Amino acid sequence: MTVERNRKPYASVLETIGWTPLIRLNRVTRGVRTPVFAKAEFFNPGGSVKDRIGMPIIERAEREGRLRPGGTVVEGTSGNTGIGLAIAAALKGYRCIFTMPDKMSQEKVRLLKAFGAEVIVTPTAVPPDHPDNYVMMAKRIAQETPNAILANQFYNDANSDAHYATTGPEIWEQTDGRVTHFVCAAGTGGTITGAGRFLKERNPKIQVVSGDPVGSILAEMWRTKGQNKPEGTPYKVEGIGQDKVPGTLDMNVIDDFMTVTDKEAFGMARRLTREEGLFVGGSAGLIVHVAMHVARRIDDPNACLVTILPDTGERYLSKLYNDEWMRENQLLDADRTTLESVLSSKPPTDQPVVSVAPGTTVRQALRLMSLHDVSQLPIMDGANCVGSVSDWSLSAKSLDDTKLLDATVSQVMDPPFPMVDAAQPVDAIAKLLSKSNPAVLVRSNGHVRGIVTRSDMLSYLMARG
Repeated sequence: MTVERNRKPYASVLETIGWTPLIRLNRVTRGVRTPVFAKAEFFNPGGSVKDRIGMPIIERAEREGRLRPGGTVVEGTSGNTGIGLAIAAALKGYRCIFTMPDKMSQEKVRLLKAFGAEVIVTPTAVPPDHPDNYVMMAKRIAQETPNAILANQFYNDANSDAHYATTGPEIWEQTDGRVTHFVCAAGTGGTITGAGRFLKERNPKIQVVSGDPVGSILAEMWRTKGQNKPEGTPYKVEGIGQDKVPGTLDMNVIDDFMTVTDKEAFGMARRLTREEGLFVGGSAGLIVHVAMHVARRIDDPNACLVTILPDTGERYLSKLYNDEWMRENQLLDADRTTLESVLSSKPPTDQPVVSVAPGTTVRQALRLMSLHDVSQLPIMDGANCVGSVSDWSLSAKSLDDTKLLDATVSQVMDPPFPMVDAAQPVDAIAKLLSKSNPAVLVRSNGHVRGIVTRSDMLSYLMARG
């Protein structure tokens, strides 16, 4: 199917912001009757939902006389707002200075610098009122820099107003007014406040549900109506959650809050990429995780759930799409690839297990290993492995005493190879293999299916990359 888009030229890249596509999720929603649609904000030119607020913030400052030609735009950002501001500033001729917590990905830092912005990285693990906090530092820079404004996305109504004017109306029109649930998350609160407020004005029955990372205080503040302010703790997902409530967030718009772990958020983001072809960041994973929970709870094919995919996964190649980083942070499940996969990766052979009986001579065993180009043999007594021999061990012993060539392998054998089930995970078996235990026998349905050596395992792991 061909869909015609962008049929006429634009006056500038700013005109391409908004009217992002609404895409139905099909594979991650298998078994769920409620239809779930995702608004793909990474189609914006800067790759995120924050493109929508860059120009409105700058134009409001211009109208109010706070920003004059040749001025500077300063902001504390997790990266995406900075990019939205940088795009608008590039066309307006303004300089940009952005502060950013050190937990943010290097891709975001490099991208901001690519737009000509100055980026100052600050420590994440400081209280919100600490001078080194990225928001506090941005305020100080704005005050000390002539002809500069603080974009102040956390307390600037231009933020939520932009989503009231664009995101909300787009969702309403794209669903023909059928939207029943809007699932989002709060960072500054602009998207969920602006879009949620517009949708509720059109239909007060629409439910607005927010996701929050474990470690953020927003969900607990909403649940207790601000009576209990917990201490925030660090979390890995970027761009959403807070250690204090932003002024742009209207808690009254939200009907429910759900807390999500980093592991759940990143796991869903990777699923969206691999199963839906939607290359998204961790915040999108968190939001869709919440959306799936809500969709199952609703269980209504006539409902219409809309969710937000805030940004592109290209910002997180060094983090959530990096298996090593995920493992270092205990965010990736153990490898469940089984020994069956390792056996399947070996070249086919008429004799999957080359073995000898206890009465076989050492001379015969060495010839057999040479013939089949193997370096070890299990000694089998029927279906049982009673011992093992290796070429290096037999060669060393025979060179010391040539009479051993005519001895039986049972007289010189090493311990038997472990017998393991084909359904065992690779990562568990890899720990069994060592210099003193160079192979395992693989069993399935009571029969020996094959042998996996240290060399086989290494070749398999290298082939997987």
